[in-house]
Amino acid sequence: MTAILPAEVLEKSATVLEQLKAAGLMVVTAESCTGGLVAGALTAHAGSSAAVAGGFVTYSNAMKQAALGVPENMLAQWGAVSEQVAQSMAEGALAHAPGADIAVSLTGVAGPDGGSEAKPVGLVWFGLQRTGQPPLTQKQVFGGNRTEVRAQAVLHALQMIQDSL
Repeated sequence: MTAILPAEVLEKSATVLEQLKAAGLMVVTAESCTGGLVAGALTAHAGSSAAVAGGFVTYSNAMKQAALGVPENMLAQWGAVSEQVAQSMAEGALAHAPGADIAVSLTGVAGPDGGSEAKPVGLVWFGLQRTGQPPLTQKQVFGGNRTEVRAQAVLHALQMIQDSL
């Protein structure tokens, strides 16, 4: 059986997990285009419950609103794939995850369909919220097919968590 996640993702997630544990911090994820892959990468390792509070897979706008409290008017004005929504997702995840210290969010267009000139396939917005710190957002446009875009997005999210430690 082949691994569900690429070796590079599993190696990175193991490193980030150990760093979270060493810092005594818990992370929560809020994922759209990656469908839970960041949480899956972190929880692929034994002992992950010491540093992973959980994750939200909020693929639809309705779920972003219901589970994370993303305002409907924000989604209408900016769209799900936007800096504003990525930040709101991270803030909502942190607010709804007891014990979590860090939240990372991802919302994007993994493809192969759904892209536009303004929001091309491969565009992913990331949010990171750490308790007591200002929010951080980042935008990336990844190349490749759907699987490659999602793997690159997971790696970037893991790097953002690592950089916040």
